[in-house]
Amino acid sequence: MTAPLLVHVNGPESAVRATVLSALRDAGVSVSPAASPDAVVVSAAGTVDEALAGWASREYPVVVVADTVSADDARRAVRSGVKTMVRSNAGPNQLVAALHSARDGDGRLPHEVLVRLLGGTPEPPVSAPRIPTRLTPRQTAVLTLMADGHGNAAIAEALACSEHTVKNVIYDLMARLHVRNRAHAVALAVRTGLI
Repeated sequence: MTAPLLVHVNGPESAVRATVLSALRDAGVSVSPAASPDAVVVSAAGTVDEALAGWASREYPVVVVADTVSADDARRAVRSGVKTMVRSNAGPNQLVAALHSARDGDGRLPHEVLVRLLGGTPEPPVSAPRIPTRLTPRQTAVLTLMADGHGNAAIAEALACSEHTVKNVIYDLMARLHVRNRAHAVALAVRTGLI
């Protein structure tokens, strides 16, 4: 019979760490408050370098979880002794499989990273999404009211339109600005001078 999986999660307080803890909870995996010889350490951070910096002890099996994992990241991690890496968007089953791999001394990498490492194909260039230089008058008005803290109903009332129209404008804004949520949209708009 296989011993139950025990995990210790380290790394800075971040969305990645919260995602890992949630996935572990969903998978029914016990999380230990401290590293121990029978625990797998999950080092979670936005980048592989941040995760590696958060992995202080080399005596425990470790899984690096990061938002992005490139072939260069994988090379650096392997040189430092890490054999198991997953992206933060991995589901609970993928994360648990990676934990078992680490505990058993096996390696695991995201498929496309492994293909690049073995095939020697270069990393595709990463280009930042283009931020529009102008918005429509309605988009600007909705974004300005969002920045002032108004909800959809208040925005609809102020602009004399339906809430459905406001939702559509916000949906279009999110796609056009390449943002995750309302706060991100407002922050980007203020930072780039759109509002």
